[in-house]
Amino acid sequence: MVAGLRDGTFGMARETAAFYNDSINEGVAHGMGVGESLGKALNKAKAPHADVSLVASAYRLGIPLTVHIALGTDIMHCHPNANGAALGEGTLRDFRIITQQMTNLAHGGVLANLGSAVVLPEVLLKAIALQRNRDPKGFTDFLGVNFDFIQQYRSNQQVVARVKEIGGRGIALTGHHEIMIPLLAQAIMEESAR
Repeated sequence: MVAGLRDGTFGMARETAAFYNDSINEGVAHGMGVGESLGKALNKAKAPHADVSLVASAYRLGIPLTVHIALGTDIMHCHPNANGAALGEGTLRDFRIITQQMTNLAHGGVLANLGSAVVLPEVLLKAIALQRNRDPKGFTDFLGVNFDFIQQYRSNQQVVARVKEIGGRGIALTGHHEIMIPLLAQAIMEESAR
């Protein structure tokens, strides 16, 4: 990375940025959010390993997957085909999608944050605030779980403490993702098989 910063090539690989930005620009023009736009594009392109891609699989299975962009934080934003209007509109659509999906958390759902220290916990806090605004007494009684190898302030506050404050339960699980996430997946599969 240091050499790329010195010579100005860091983040300048065209192919990935062109695919990412063009996919979002096209998808948003057709009413999609960022997650759906990227999932559709990966499947349409028959991208290598799309069969194991979370984004491509969610699209194929019709499962909402959202992407929450902070403009200027990604190398994709350095390229000329990055369209601020499309990125903003697409990520706002995704925010509305995740907020709507979170309606299903009340009375027994699980809200899990896997390793995001800043952006996703803040998105989740605002989605929780909207849900509480719509249904202050009914949007409660769910579990917030923060998975990370180092517990961070925002993720613990927004996903654990705030959930407890509105009548839910919160758990912070600390460990390496390569161990914790497969264990979580196995536990879910075993419980589903019962």
